[in-house]
Amino acid sequence: MRRRGGNDVRFHSKLMLIICSLLFGVTVILGTMFEQMLAGVLEHEIGTRALHTAKTVAQMSEIKRAFDTEDPAKIINPIVEKIRVDTNAAFITVGNLQSIRYSHPDPEQIGKKMVGGDNEAVFKGQSIISETVGSLGPGLRGKTPIYDEEGKVMGVVSVGFLFEDINETIESYRNRIFVIGIVTLLLGVVATLILSQNVKKAIFGLEPEQIGRLYQENQAVLESIREGIVAVNKDGAITLANQTALHMLGQAKDNDRIMDKQDELVRSLGLHEVIETGKAEFDRETKVDEHILVVNRVPIMDKERHVLGAVASFRNRSELFEVTQELSRVKEYAEVLRSQTHEYSNKLHLISGLIQLESYQEAIETISSELNVHVHNTTFIMQEVPDPLIGGLLLGKLNQANERKVELKIDPESNFRDIPASIDRSQLIVILGNLIDNAMDAVKAPGAFAPEITIFLLNMEEVLLIEVEDRGPGISEENAERIFELGFSTKKQPNHGYGLYLVKQAVIHVHGNITHTGNPVGGTIFTVTIPKDAHTAERKEAVLDDTGTHY
Repeated sequence: MRRRGGNDVRFHSKLMLIICSLLFGVTVILGTMFEQMLAGVLEHEIGTRALHTAKTVAQMSEIKRAFDTEDPAKIINPIVEKIRVDTNAAFITVGNLQSIRYSHPDPEQIGKKMVGGDNEAVFKGQSIISETVGSLGPGLRGKTPIYDEEGKVMGVVSVGFLFEDINETIESYRNRIFVIGIVTLLLGVVATLILSQNVKKAIFGLEPEQIGRLYQENQAVLESIREGIVAVNKDGAITLANQTALHMLGQAKDNDRIMDKQDELVRSLGLHEVIETGKAEFDRETKVDEHILVVNRVPIMDKERHVLGAVASFRNRSELFEVTQELSRVKEYAEVLRSQTHEYSNKLHLISGLIQLESYQEAIETISSELNVHVHNTTFIMQEVPDPLIGGLLLGKLNQANERKVELKIDPESNFRDIPASIDRSQLIVILGNLIDNAMDAVKAPGAFAPEITIFLLNMEEVLLIEVEDRGPGISEENAERIFELGFSTKKQPNHGYGLYLVKQAVIHVHGNITHTGNPVGGTIFTVTIPKDAHTAERKEAVLDDTGTHY
């Protein structure tokens, strides 16, 4: 293995640095844009308020009558000063047609000519909002004409707010925006640190190049295995039996027979004991029919060391000497193949490749794009599918569909909240996960109409409804009755024909029904209904009618 140089930056550190940089940039840009928008809105609002105040003053009868007195300022100034104080305006100036002031916050300015040069439009009958420099400094003004009883312009009212005061208000908001931005950035950094650590933990501290190499090794192992492999779940039901196992057990010509002898085979291989004890057993001889087999039995466990099932790998004793090395490799990898093969996604390899090629901008854009989609999907799933197991499955399938260039959509009308605790979540995951996997294979098959899948989940009053709609080539009439059979598949590649069988078994386990119908726009619609009261529901026999196959 290549030794790591002292200056190499580990992947999770790069990931944290990139996301933090992106978060900082977004926070700065959004904060700046928000400040500019706020300043524009505030100036517009203040200008509008100034104009409305000016129009109110201009319509006051006391102001109009004061123009006919010998000293208008004596009457007008006290009135408008009170209004100015109440409205927090910097000034309210009333002037005649010669622009002579009758009011002003500075008494010395009364009787002098108004400054600013923006009265011409007002004397023509227009109301305006202007920015100019007055006697008190630069400000924002609202101006409107005063009309006499005959509708002629007799004067002008100018209400103004100084830019100095406006900027102080904007500065107070700017400080708040800065504090919010800092808090947001700190929360983002903490979240990024947690995400980075979770990623590191999820990939067992491996670097991208190590993951890629291990993935390739696992693929090579799958291609080179010649042992018989049988896997069972914790209930002892066979979930996987490769072609070598079928041949060695004498089932190669009739795959249905393995289901008829399922319990007998599982007990002969000793898998029930492994499930009960959780202990692996190696190189044990057993007799199945007329065959003497050397069997290795390994439990399948989750991170909490709970037994999920068991795997048996075996060869004929007479052939063991030919495959000693291969058997050793199987024992080493059999337990982790199922989890690791699916855990290291193509997106991680893509980011790894971009980073290794020093295409950091493309890596940032990829992470940003995936983050936006992930946040949207995560928010919807957290609201409508709050169950962590089912929600996690949906997020995983969305990522898998994205990797396979398949458009996987969750109907926005879906609602899977408050699922009864009596319904086995593991069976729901088997049903939903395998239906989605089957749909993804269908839409990528030759003759598919479009790479599109729609999921609809609904928690109804008495039943749960799961509907998976694909735009694949559809199911022919001759295969309609066989799609739920173990090992039956229209795919030419090996190791297919188990997904829908598992779905059927899970549906039976929860006393539900499953149907499949043709999609009017091309493809297939699988519909599963599960009664909420599993204790009183009766298991229904398979029935064939005009709409599809029922279980």
